[in-house]
Amino acid sequence: MNFTVQWHEQLDSTNTWLIGELARNPGLPSGTVIAASRQTRGRGRHQRVWISPAGENLTFSLWLKGSFEPQHLPSASMAVAVAVAQLLETCGMTPTLKWPNDVLVNGRKICGILSEGVAGGVVIGTGLNVNLSDTACIDQPATSILIETGKRHERSGLLDRLLQTMSGRLDAWSRAGFAGFRQAWETRIPSLGQPVAVCDGDTVHRGILTGFGDDGELLLRGASGTITVVWAGEIPTEQNVTSRV
Repeated sequence: MNFTVQWHEQLDSTNTWLIGELARNPGLPSGTVIAASRQTRGRGRHQRVWISPAGENLTFSLWLKGSFEPQHLPSASMAVAVAVAQLLETCGMTPTLKWPNDVLVNGRKICGILSEGVAGGVVIGTGLNVNLSDTACIDQPATSILIETGKRHERSGLLDRLLQTMSGRLDAWSRAGFAGFRQAWETRIPSLGQPVAVCDGDTVHRGILTGFGDDGELLLRGASGTITVVWAGEIPTEQNVTSRV
């Protein structure tokens, strides 16, 4: 996969900007990456805001062109999460993944991913905490590469390295969907085989996390042995442990 990276000094949201650009220019090449040095209204799941101060984090969105079935789109975020985890491992960390789209280090969120289907393809936004030193303004346990390693990283070089890893993972996803990276995903899920609660608005599903379906949907086994399929929701961060199983 070939990438063309455009850096902007400031954007409200790289996903919003890229989706707007696709409306203006439907012929935008697949592999276009929009990165922002500062993001003021980045979007996460459930309309959460991901604000990124100037020069501290890596915030970018990728346009991937193709005819993808709607049920396959959520697992695009999961493929990118695996790529981010691989990058962090090269930095000396032991990241874990939290369904459906978060990367954690020591039980704290370091990266979030949001994929949005649009006509002709999918836009995948990524926010990775890189040089963030103060997480007090974040509404959940969070960390950064700087906090975990004591080292600052140059973000454009980090983006280049991440895109190299993402290329292989997204190629596999494009060809085979979740099956193309299932093993790499599941080996980084510490809650696999453990009791979890999955919150989806006012609905809470409880059971043993037995695995994931063909499109990355979560499978919970209840006390009676019945399997519940969960397509949307989130597992609260505090339920995750910091080592792999």
